[in-house]
Amino acid sequence: MAAGTLLDASPHVVVLDCGGQEVRFVLGPATVIWRGAPVAAGNLLPPGDRVIVRASVDRPQVADAIWAAIGRVTGTILERSQGELLVGTGLTRDPQPVVISPGSVSRIQVRFPRLDPGHLIDLIGVREGGTLQATVPATAQPGYRAGQPTRVPVVAGREPGTLRGSATWHEPAGSEPPEGLSYPAIDPAAGCAEHPGVACCDLPFLAVGSMLQVRNECTGTVGALPVTGCGAVARLFCDRCMTCGTSPRGRIADLTAVSFAALGGDLERGCFNATIAMGR
Repeated sequence: MAAGTLLDASPHVVVLDCGGQEVRFVLGPATVIWRGAPVAAGNLLPPGDRVIVRASVDRPQVADAIWAAIGRVTGTILERSQGELLVGTGLTRDPQPVVISPGSVSRIQVRFPRLDPGHLIDLIGVREGGTLQATVPATAQPGYRAGQPTRVPVVAGREPGTLRGSATWHEPAGSEPPEGLSYPAIDPAAGCAEHPGVACCDLPFLAVGSMLQVRNECTGTVGALPVTGCGAVARLFCDRCMTCGTSPRGRIADLTAVSFAALGGDLERGCFNATIAMGR
């Protein structure tokens, strides 16, 4: 895995600046490129884009998948004007502006028919400065307003101390580490800045710094990740992930974009069916 700023791109090679270090990846016949939509390898990506590259398992110098300028906004619609939304994404983050182009509005409203204040939204698109140019819906819109989720029981995994549900991803903000996950039920005694609010399902409390073993049930990939923050917005969504089969309702982990991709998740799809194990 690599994440950085795109320095150069050709039909055969991409070059990234990863914290001052140049990293090169070869583009193979099977390399998948996404920038708002699938991109053909011959269509060059613009330098300056923030890029996430997942390397091939067998050939680490070859890019398996590339996501350029991808962003995501998940939360509650606060304001709506012509073609634009202002979305609240938690107490510790500023509201996020989202622009829905005329070419994307029909596709988005199939999954999110209610774009009025008070309703939940979850969109993926191209990040341009502080604004998300939304191109695809990340899920289907819940049938309830924000703060009024339908309560569902958490689904235990096959082994003790495991939970099953949906794993999603977010863009790290501020000083948040690039790898890790936000967990929707941080122990209130930990003093998390995000108020827990009403939750879709009751999850066991954990502390920031806890290690969780996350399994992508769609690929079989497993990784250990630290809990780096509160997933207060994830608590509100009682949706299912349908990337491979149908997950139980409820978001049990909200990974950083890099961690999500490293576990085999395709960022443009928004989620994968997951099992998490605690205390391992």
